[in-house]
Amino acid sequence: MQTQANQESSSALERRIDFAISKDMVEQEVQSRLKHMARTVKMPGFRPGKVPLKMVEKNYGGQARSEAIGAALEQAFGQKVQEQKLRVAGQPRIEPKADAADGALEFTAVFEVYPEITVGDLSASKIERPLLELSETEVDKTIDVLRKQRTTYEAQARAAAAEDRVVMDFTGRKDGEIFEGGQANDFPFVIGAGSMLKDFEDAALGLKAGDSKTFEMTFPEDYHAANLAGQKVEFEITIKEVGAPKMPEVDEAFAKALGIADGDVAKMRAEVKANLEREVGRRLKTRIKEQAMEALLAAHPIDVPKSLVSREAEQLAENARRDMANRGMDVAKMPVSAEWFTDQAERRVKLGLVLAELVKEKGLFAKPEQVRALVDDFAQSYEDPKEVVDWYYTQPERLAQAEALVIEENAVEWVLSNAQTEDKPIDFDELMGSAA
Repeated sequence: MQTQANQESSSALERRIDFAISKDMVEQEVQSRLKHMARTVKMPGFRPGKVPLKMVEKNYGGQARSEAIGAALEQAFGQKVQEQKLRVAGQPRIEPKADAADGALEFTAVFEVYPEITVGDLSASKIERPLLELSETEVDKTIDVLRKQRTTYEAQARAAAAEDRVVMDFTGRKDGEIFEGGQANDFPFVIGAGSMLKDFEDAALGLKAGDSKTFEMTFPEDYHAANLAGQKVEFEITIKEVGAPKMPEVDEAFAKALGIADGDVAKMRAEVKANLEREVGRRLKTRIKEQAMEALLAAHPIDVPKSLVSREAEQLAENARRDMANRGMDVAKMPVSAEWFTDQAERRVKLGLVLAELVKEKGLFAKPEQVRALVDDFAQSYEDPKEVVDWYYTQPERLAQAEALVIEENAVEWVLSNAQTEDKPIDFDELMGSAA
């Protein structure tokens, strides 16, 4: 296929190629396709393969021409980008030239290319390595958290106090009318837990079962329900039950509740400590990884193809829709726009391109033994580690996820070896309270 091309660039990554395809070659391809169709096409009154070519052309000529031009464009475009060694990102937009001569098959392709990336210098980058050595104190704190998660409440005849659980009926009115979501029966909440607005929680303090109270409160200006934000309402509450919290003792029953079959408290502590060490290690690595990724982004200020960002943003939006649906939300009533995720998508695309170049240039590919070590580590927190290992190794896509994590770890190690690092102790509560 003969083509002519002229490349122009209107932005950092956008490219434009003007080219023409041979009309004679297209016509030859059209005839070839029509002859091929004539062998199998069926028409009333004709046996298969005996339909006159003129009739085939009359019925299928438009389709054959469209396919022939499409194939010619694809071939011509592929040939030109290969000759010019362009790495096309996304799908090109190919349109007929507005100023093309009569009858000429001239087109303009507009597309984006991948940015050229050279691994940058990270010698000036500074990364803090958070350090934390676990002691029995941290194990005790974790066991206390586990106890609080299993708190039960015993009914009391006294007035409600902080940390008590109250069960109540309530009715809320705005301008004398009950508002949506303003009424409930046998509604439980813990005073001071923060699940309710503070003014609402405070209203229950000092009341005992059977007591009623009417009070006014004003919703915060940033309240999630727009029709109530900043509005003054009146609530009427009736306490049905006041329950005092009771945490379980650290004993055989508690150990069994945590999965220790024989109820051995010492075994329970050892398992809690082992799980805690894994979790602390994971969070420490996450903090270091976040800094390493930021260092890579700072050292590689690149433009990224808009088409890739758009595709990534749409994928993030789709993930959000799926998550909402899994939580029982009506996605149709809560439309999620890909535009909400543009900044996040751009960061992910940038990081992905930089990591890909770093891995290729520095040979940071995942080794089989690294992948196996990672999978084994994952499996340790499950009841049957072998079953988890088999789960990964029986499906290529699952193993690919583990390989991707190993590659990220290799990249982090490379960054640490090329950047300035400083060890810095971190408080246990700060680490465990942070998002991981």
